[in-house]
Amino acid sequence: MHAGMMVALSSRALSPEGVRPVSVQKLDHTAGSGTGSEPSIACRAGAGAPATRRTVGDVTPRGNVLFITVDQWRGDCLSAAGHPVVRTPTLDRLAARGVRFANHWANIAPCGPSRATLHTGMYAQNHRSVLNGTPLDDRFTNTAREARLAGYEPALFGYTDTSLDPRTLPADDPRLATYEEVLPGFDVQLFNPESAGSPAWAKWLTAKGVEVPSNPQDLYLARDGYPGASDHGETWAPTRFAKEHSETVMVVEAFREWLTRGAGDAPWFAHLSFIRPHPPYRNPEGYHDVYAADDGEDFRGCAARDDEMATHPLAGVAISLPGVGCPTDERDRRQLRATYWGAMVEVDDRLGELFDWMDSQGLLADTLVVLTSDHGEQGGDHWLVQKLGWWDESYHVPMIVVDPRPEADATRGAVIEAVTEHVDVLPTLCEWMGLEAPLQCDGRPLQPFVHGTDPDDPKPWRSDAHWEWDFRDPVMHLGEDLFGLTMEQCAVGVLRTPDYKLVHFAAPPDVLPPLLFDLRADPGQVTNLAPDPGYASVMAELYEKMLRWRVEHLDRTLTGHFLSATGVVTRRDPRV
Repeated sequence: MHAGMMVALSSRALSPEGVRPVSVQKLDHTAGSGTGSEPSIACRAGAGAPATRRTVGDVTPRGNVLFITVDQWRGDCLSAAGHPVVRTPTLDRLAARGVRFANHWANIAPCGPSRATLHTGMYAQNHRSVLNGTPLDDRFTNTAREARLAGYEPALFGYTDTSLDPRTLPADDPRLATYEEVLPGFDVQLFNPESAGSPAWAKWLTAKGVEVPSNPQDLYLARDGYPGASDHGETWAPTRFAKEHSETVMVVEAFREWLTRGAGDAPWFAHLSFIRPHPPYRNPEGYHDVYAADDGEDFRGCAARDDEMATHPLAGVAISLPGVGCPTDERDRRQLRATYWGAMVEVDDRLGELFDWMDSQGLLADTLVVLTSDHGEQGGDHWLVQKLGWWDESYHVPMIVVDPRPEADATRGAVIEAVTEHVDVLPTLCEWMGLEAPLQCDGRPLQPFVHGTDPDDPKPWRSDAHWEWDFRDPVMHLGEDLFGLTMEQCAVGVLRTPDYKLVHFAAPPDVLPPLLFDLRADPGQVTNLAPDPGYASVMAELYEKMLRWRVEHLDRTLTGHFLSATGVVTRRDPRV
């Protein structure tokens, strides 16, 4: 795949204090000319072109990487997290083998933008791929390109929801007609874009003798005349495919076959990207009735739909949209949530089979396992489904890291309450691979938590979570025209501290006013305190924090360089 040209910055390893020493260098414009020990500037072309390797000291790659994403999995939906209904024995066991980050947040939704953050380590304010369909600038490195720098041949099983940079492709390239392309740098072992009808799944099913309709997604339609369907909510009846023919099974099977063929003879890097529990909200027989619609607690948010719609103009619009507002019938609303939970059980079961097999083959002994989700799911809370806006349910996601090294033994089974974010994932992978995190990264490695070498380390660490949401519409201009906004005004920034949540809109406040919630007094986040003069000082303090965060995380590609009479001075300080 043609990936265009990009600039790679290579430099001296971090000092023990985490601050790069000042160095002076001559500019070198030849590709791959750096030594890996002295800073240099090199050009890198494509996914596998020569580039200077940014090593952390003299560390070499530690072994295999298994990077797993499950799609649209809420952070509270783990039995290990105390969920009152959902049982996830496999993910619980995985957490017991490693560290579970209980306060982990996606930095943007939906799928494509969030995966752009996961794979670049950048906040959306910097990578700017803000919609499913907004191109990801090819100048950025990513998990696959970094893996190649470390000597891996990174393999993809599933999808990455990448919108490619159109400047790197011919004008008539078919990849410009979809947001579900492959992140540059991956070796595709299984590619199954949902928007194209899941073609790999269709081919796999056909090989197994399953009759596949012209649109394979029609297999998610309810079975006609299924006994008992009329006594349950709309999403209860099972799919038209059997549980052994699910897309989850296909990904696991492809990965096992790849390892069995000898892919594991050398250190490997595999990204398994599972579509479930992402909609359609319907499960195969055996998982369609795991939980009853009456299971679970009351929904979060306002008890009355009209009251929730009145909380904010944008909430009112979202709740009124088909496929975004949740079912108004209480039985269907509760059944949809139960169906969503059942999809989690299927993924948990199949991952259990995979991990048991890998364990029997000795493949987990030297494998870093990182598991997270691109974003969460409203699940009927706040009268919404899907993932959007400023609601916690859309951004709080699971994060589990299993490091097999002895230095991680003391923390196995630990639960970390510190705020971690998707921007930390790429730096964490890089540390394992023996690479210094790319300069573009806004996050930091999680190994200090995983290794537990110092109870005060890492320091300082963030106490707040930040995320963004963009509702611009370059095609139809719907939100813009509805509210009288420009595209750039269709942006939302969220600051979530231990005590408060501030929601700031780029639109004028008389059009889309800000929101303030007291998280301790109002965990359901239904009472907006922003108009209350008594909270003016709180608002001012939070706005100052949000502004400081944005300024501290501006692009720093060349801001640490200084052209002096004796050469280029470079310095890199750690992220805070």
